[in-house]
Amino acid sequence: MVTYVTGLRERLANGESLICGEGYLWELERRGYLQSGVFTPEVVLDHPERVTNLHEEFVHAGSDIVEAFTYYGHREKLKLIGREDDLERLNLTALRLAREVADAHGCLMAGNICNTTVYTADDPAIVQGVRAIFKEQVEWAAQGGADLIIGETFNDLGEAKLALEAIKKYSNGLPAVITIACYFFDHTSDGVPIPQALKELEDLGAEVVGINCGRGPETMMPLLRECRKVCKGPLAALPVPFRTTEKEKTFHSLTDPKTGKGAYPLDLSCLQSSRSDIRQFARDARDLGVQYIGLCCGGSSYLLREIAVEYGRHPPSMKYAPNLEKSFVLGNDLNSQSAKVWHAMSGKGAGNGGAK
Repeated sequence: MVTYVTGLRERLANGESLICGEGYLWELERRGYLQSGVFTPEVVLDHPERVTNLHEEFVHAGSDIVEAFTYYGHREKLKLIGREDDLERLNLTALRLAREVADAHGCLMAGNICNTTVYTADDPAIVQGVRAIFKEQVEWAAQGGADLIIGETFNDLGEAKLALEAIKKYSNGLPAVITIACYFFDHTSDGVPIPQALKELEDLGAEVVGINCGRGPETMMPLLRECRKVCKGPLAALPVPFRTTEKEKTFHSLTDPKTGKGAYPLDLSCLQSSRSDIRQFARDARDLGVQYIGLCCGGSSYLLREIAVEYGRHPPSMKYAPNLEKSFVLGNDLNSQSAKVWHAMSGKGAGNGGAK
């Protein structure tokens, strides 16, 4: 039996915030069930238990939304791996897995559409093809019992508008969350400043607009502040958890501090955001009034928990939050041997048994 869960619109209207666990592509690649490069979600069919496990893990860390793993599960992407015939089965399976976890934990379930990788504004045939991609995925999301639909990682405002149009037309009235990826830094690839792009999407009826992917916490927050000045409704923020800078604004542009070579996509771990970085971002986002927050590519449950805690939650995984007071080298009551060990471990002693 499905328990009624207050919907997205009602919760936002009540001033509530929502946390959304994302980053399925990168996390499942890291775990050895998805291939970097093509980034297609055939894991939904080949290892569905792994997808369910990650849904459960994000909910355990504080996610209010279980997002069906249909990102890049569209016709153009599945062509690349010769599995276009599995398109409908993949989408409906992903939606079922997400629905089951959402129902078990009293969460919302989101359908998902994303950038098609083929959009070209001045080619009518391609535009129609993009419309068809969005239409079928949105219809499947509605069929699969989604409570809302997320449209994300659009770097073209034109493509984002097509996604919103499809949600409005084919979802039977489900709310839309539309987020832009800032690959062109402060404007979309069709030349629209990001704050203006979000305002246009808001005016067209998206319940939530915002930024996802591309930027890490440090370079997303200043842009979010600019967006807050023009967007009056709920704002979304889902950065990548990497240490982007003013010089290297997106994780695509990050360089390995040791080698000087580009770190994207395989060597980004040396530039991972810390728990403190994520906690500070969540604090700043909360103070800015961001009502919809999460992490994108590179996100993990332990970092999502930092957001949940900063937003006043006490997710189940808090049972296992760090307790350094009980550490044998960091605790409050260290014996002389533990103090000696920590002195050496922390680089303050001579090392090799010579700590004093």
